[in-house]
This record gives sequence, C-alpha cells and structure tokens, in this order.
Amino acid sequence: MTTHAPFAPGPGNSPPPGPVRTRVAGRCDPLAVAVRLARSGLFDRYAVYEQDGRWWFAGGALWSATVRHDEVAIERDGDLLRGPRTTAHPVRELGAALAGAPGADWRGYGWVAFEAACAAAGLPPRDPRQTLAYAFVPRAEVEIRPDALDLRCADPALLRTLLAAAREDAGAPAPEPARPLDVEAGDPGPYHRAVERAIARIGRGELEKVILSRRVEVPFALDFPATYAAGRRANTPARSYLLDLPGLKAAGFSPETVAEVAADGRIASQPLAGTRARHADDPERDARTRAELRTDVKEVYEHAVSVLLADDEMRTLCAPGSVAVDEFMAVKERGSVRHLGSRVSGRLRADRTRWDALAALFPAVTACGIPKSAAYRVIADAEPATRGLYAGAVLRATAEGDLDAALALRTVYTHEDRTWVRAGAGIVGVSSAAREYRETCEKLASVAPHLVPSTAPEPPGRAARPASPEAPAATAVPPRDR
Repeated sequence: MTTHAPFAPGPGNSPPPGPVRTRVAGRCDPLAVAVRLARSGLFDRYAVYEQDGRWWFAGGALWSATVRHDEVAIERDGDLLRGPRTTAHPVRELGAALAGAPGADWRGYGWVAFEAACAAAGLPPRDPRQTLAYAFVPRAEVEIRPDALDLRCADPALLRTLLAAAREDAGAPAPEPARPLDVEAGDPGPYHRAVERAIARIGRGELEKVILSRRVEVPFALDFPATYAAGRRANTPARSYLLDLPGLKAAGFSPETVAEVAADGRIASQPLAGTRARHADDPERDARTRAELRTDVKEVYEHAVSVLLADDEMRTLCAPGSVAVDEFMAVKERGSVRHLGSRVSGRLRADRTRWDALAALFPAVTACGIPKSAAYRVIADAEPATRGLYAGAVLRATAEGDLDAALALRTVYTHEDRTWVRAGAGIVGVSSAAREYRETCEKLASVAPHLVPSTAPEPPGRAARPASPEAPAATAVPPRDR
C-alpha cells in the first residue's frame, strides 16, 4: 500500500507549472459573481468561501486528500493512491497531507467532520467508512472583492473561460422562488426526552454542558447556488460557504469561527453561546429579547463556561502571557437569532502549528460540550446517526501558513439523495426541554425559509423518501469526472 507522499518530482510526476494570474478591476457584487461561477458547470467540484468581506471561488482539483478512520487517499493526475494513517488526529493528518500538495503557492479548501474529534479521542467509529476530513487544491481560484477579481488558473485557456463565466449573464433564467420548510412539523417528543436525559446526566456530574441537535429532512432537491444566494442575503454570518464536493453538497452561514490562524502565528477563536430569536417586525419585542439575552442566568452561564474552556485550550497552544479575551459577551446578530459572542486570541508557541491549533480547538465547544470527551458520549447516545459536517468545520488554508476554519452550523446538506437541515441547543443543568426545542426552531429559521427547489431533472433511480429523523453522514466518494 502506498503512503500519501508519493508525489516527489520524477519522470511523469513533475510539479505543475506555476498558476497563470490576472487581476480585473471594476465594481461587482461578490456574492453574485460567486454564484455565477458556481453555476458555470466548468468543474466537477467547487467551493465558495466568504471571509471578512472577501469571497473565494475554487474550482476543479489538481490534488485532493481524503482522511478516513484507517487510511488517507490522495488523488492527483487521475491516480488514486491509498495509504495508512500516520498521525492520531485526522486534522493533523490532513495538514500532513497538504504539506505534500503540488506547487509552492497552493491554496487548499475542505472540511472536517465532527467525528474527527471523536476518532482522535479513541472512541470506536460508528461508521468505519466515514470521511473524517477532506481537502483539495483547485485548478482555478478567484478572489472576489467589490472592486476587483484576482484569478489564478492552471492554464491560460481556463483563465479566459473562467473570466467569461464571472461576467454578468443577463440571459440566465431566474431561480425558482424559495420554498420554506416547516421545521416544527415533526413530533418534538424525541428531542424533549433526549434533553431531559442529558439534564439528568449533568445532574449526576458526568459533564457541565452538551449540545444536542435534531435534524429535519428537506423533501425536495435543492438548487444549491440559488439557496446560498437567498440565504446569504438574509443572514449576517461570520463566514459563509457553498460546497459541491465528492459525496457532499452544502450551503451554510456560519455564526462563528473555530480557529483563525495568521501566517505570523496570531490565532483567535470566536465562541458564541446564548441565544434569543430576533423579531424585526416587532421592535419592542426585539428590544426586550435582546435585553433578556444579557441577563438570563442560563444563557450567561452557558456562554461563560464556553469562553473559559476556549481560554484554557488557547493556553495549551500559545506563548505565555499572549492569551487574552479581546471581546466578552458582545451581542452578535446572526440571521434569525442573536447570540452572546466573545473572542479569545493569542500567539502560537514556536513548537505548535496551525494544524495543532485546529486540532486543539476542534470541535468548537459551542457545538459540543464541556468536557468534550464526556459530551462525545452523550451525543452518541442521544443522536442516532453520525453528524458528519454538522458541528464540524469548513476551512481554507494556504502555503503561506494561514488557516481559517468556520464552524459548520446554519447549513443545509445533501448526501446520497437526501437533503436536510440541522440545529442544536446548549443543555446545562437549568435547561428546559421545551425552551431548548424552541431554540432549535429559532436557529433553523436562518436557513429553512430560503431553500430554493431545483428545476433540474431528477437523476435516474431517485425516489421520493419519507422524512426520517436521521440520515447517513457525508462520506467522500471517488470524483465524478476530471
């Protein structure tokens, strides 16, 4: 079996030439350009990632890595090579694989499943076939800003084609209107009972906090680019993303980051915990619920213990004296809800890497629990199937040494002809099952009203499926075409 470092320069396996680059100045709507590129059909896979007012579109794959429980699979130039895992944590394994990516100036896009942390903690896999982490180096990348496009492509012909696709297409048909999803149509009883069991375990001292989620299936195929556009215009996320990758489609509006690592070693994490619905149509009620958020004992406690754990985790990574809580309990508007938000920052120690940082901070405490190891067991007992990308991370990294990882929440997913949305709530000792269920509904309202049905013909063999509380987690499959 070949390991994941078979791509040393040699006959027939030389490094690719440097990318062709160009900048095109001019005003544009970055979201609209990103969606046009996603709709172009030029690539067998793509990722859109939004960070701090910039969008990136990454299409095609020069190289990709898939990390599973017992192996790493590397694809390059039509060759698929499999080898055994060499590190204990799937996040570090992904980083080690990316270190061998082609080119001295690569960009990587990908995702990490929630179960990557469970695997690193030594828990037996619930699905041995599950993909734990995936990343690809694109054939083409476009950085989209309001005043310019920066394009990087593997060859000049592709660059010209990509630029044409990015330009306004007035003849493109308008998408279908959104079809809102009723996220309260099912029986709340199973979730109520799971919350009550978790409260009892907290009362017995097994853990302090756990995030339990519930899943609602979408009974129609989605137009993912149109859904992303509609959802992004209605949300105010910390990050957003649109993925069409082997085995997984997703459109999401992340409320927070798991890890932000700059090339110079500066690192930050952005825990959000404590939630209240927004009421844009009722200013008086909106002001009242905003005030409640900062005074409610349960919400403040839930947030404070989350920040404390994030601070502890940062101190294991950072130089002494560099860790600080830069922002504490600020109110963050996130689509249909608002949260209490804080920011913890520091500077990485010389013996720690960005992948060490992501491994230590992953999964986000605000989507897992305290302590994390105990929360994994409670989540596994309460939720029938693996989470996959939900509560994991979508990431962008570059050869320069930076890394940005968004917490995968407020997202709609498709895998194996099933589409669903999912949301959770933070359970502590004073939680109420009815209130936590209501919180999941409030969070789902960031995505559920903006689902745009697909008008494309159904693939052969696709049959309507009844709604079910759970479906298989996303698992990578071989690329569709090259």
